[in-house]
Amino acid sequence: MQAEQLEIMGFMQQHAPLSFLTDEQMNLLVNHIEISYYKAGTPILNFEAPAQYWFFIRSGAVEVFRRNGELYNRLSEAGYFGEFGLIRGNKVRFPVKALEDTLCYLIPAPIFNTLFENNEAFADYVEVEDHTRLKQAASKNTDNHHLFTANVEALVSRPALQLPAHTTVQQAASKMVTENQTAVLVQGDTPLLGIVTDQDFRDKVVAKGLAYDTPLEHIMSAAPITVQHNQLVFEAMMLMLRQHVQHLPVIKKGEVLGMVSQTDLVKYQSRNSLFVVNQIFNAQSAQELAGMKQEVRDSYVRMIQEDANSRMVGTAMAAIGRSFKQKLLELAEQELGKPPVPYCFLALGSMAREEQLIVTDQDNGLILADHYQESEHGPYFERLAKFVCDGLDACGYTYCTGDIMATNPTWRKTLSQWKAQFANWIEQPTPEGLLNSNIFFDLDGVWGQTDLAKQLNQFIAHKAKSAKVFLACMSRNALLRTPPLGFFKDFVMETDGSQTDIINMKRRGTAPLADLIRVHALAVGSQARNSFARLDDIDKANILAPGQAHNIRDAMELIAMVRIRRQADMLHQGQEPNNNIDPKTLSDFERRTLKDAFQILSDAQKFLKFRYHTVRGA
Repeated sequence: MQAEQLEIMGFMQQHAPLSFLTDEQMNLLVNHIEISYYKAGTPILNFEAPAQYWFFIRSGAVEVFRRNGELYNRLSEAGYFGEFGLIRGNKVRFPVKALEDTLCYLIPAPIFNTLFENNEAFADYVEVEDHTRLKQAASKNTDNHHLFTANVEALVSRPALQLPAHTTVQQAASKMVTENQTAVLVQGDTPLLGIVTDQDFRDKVVAKGLAYDTPLEHIMSAAPITVQHNQLVFEAMMLMLRQHVQHLPVIKKGEVLGMVSQTDLVKYQSRNSLFVVNQIFNAQSAQELAGMKQEVRDSYVRMIQEDANSRMVGTAMAAIGRSFKQKLLELAEQELGKPPVPYCFLALGSMAREEQLIVTDQDNGLILADHYQESEHGPYFERLAKFVCDGLDACGYTYCTGDIMATNPTWRKTLSQWKAQFANWIEQPTPEGLLNSNIFFDLDGVWGQTDLAKQLNQFIAHKAKSAKVFLACMSRNALLRTPPLGFFKDFVMETDGSQTDIINMKRRGTAPLADLIRVHALAVGSQARNSFARLDDIDKANILAPGQAHNIRDAMELIAMVRIRRQADMLHQGQEPNNNIDPKTLSDFERRTLKDAFQILSDAQKFLKFRYHTVRGA
């Protein structure tokens, strides 16, 4: 071995993770190493360029950036970079530039991969930047996405336009033009009495021929929905999607700080789901809605391409699904007339949990006011349910194979009947009731008198919390779907159906995770529906070992993202998406982290069985 190689080896043996290599591995490394010099300010790695080397810094310093140009990290002597590109798709994930004149050792990808696969300590050290490789993989999308890390205050660039309630619409319009504003906040008995938008001027003034001296208070939307200055940009976007508003006053310490609009959000971070929802609510017929399937799919793919995490994807897709329901119900009422009694249309399952993906069917039901009479009012709601469910099917939300839809008279009940139904499921658990519980215990009101759904959720939370036998039965039911791991932690492939050598990521991953989280949530009286939000309540209740809730959250994120990315890839390739993956198509890093996630699921299921003393005969 030459003197220069001995000197390089001596340096590397002093620094982790290269200090973990065996003599044989170190010799292999030194015999294939390349040396490169970069002047200060010189690009070293460009985003999406082929990943060909792992870099180890001998001297100097570099800056690592996110794809949007934001500084991510600074590294100096004995620092290393480039591993993310090598273990995730062989493309550079983080651009790098020399901060100072820098000398690097370049380890070719084949040599890095050999060390990664054959030296556990080396691999773990490279992977474990934030304590575990699973956490690193699960947090990647969240950390890289500003919608999920930035606060709304960052979008406020100027004060909101605020005018007294007696201001005329002509005066307000002139002021809005002068200040280039698209909305005005109305002041009266309270600092935020209402809001008037440019759309209000079109719809409520011009279209109706109102006099220009009409006071703002006559056309304003009272008690506008607001957002706190320290809420996430993502939360503001979801609020706009759910409430169908285009402006949000921003509140700080009880005062109006400013206002954000959909335009602000789009400028900050393009998010096609905003446009899809607007298209839905501008549609004039069910046929027009049915023509939007491709826009929904394009939105889904774009979110994944922009590194959205699973919670963002699930929430945005649920918001789109809710919007289809709401618009169809609006059209149904236009066609059928005013409903004879108040009602609430329910979203069930993944839509209610805000975990909906592109491959989904429809689960829904109706809560009717207690003075509902089947003979008198039944025909109206039968036609309404058919209109909506047929429309959803045409929009890509296929009919539920289990017939859990509002078209089934079984799932059109008064509030009192629903409470009696849930009481029966909880007090006298049966196999059929337990299967229904997996769907109906995730419910949300999307149209009509949504307070009926809130009352029902409160009743369920109170009733289920102390029902030990029911929780034990639910626990036993949650153990029926197990993760695809064999005795030696190898993947166990699906053997049923037309395909083999695949894993159904919903049936063997996200669904059993949602099931076990639901059991714990019911046990602690949580009224949250989203699995991540439920985990927060579970963690606060201290029923899990320290850190376990975070591990489950990371496992949920990782498994969901593997499923989501596969669906997006299939859509991009013009294929019909499904929930299956072939582990052979995953990188070594993805397979390893996926096994970690499935092991966490397996351990969580064992604890579930222990905690709730699962019983037989349920």
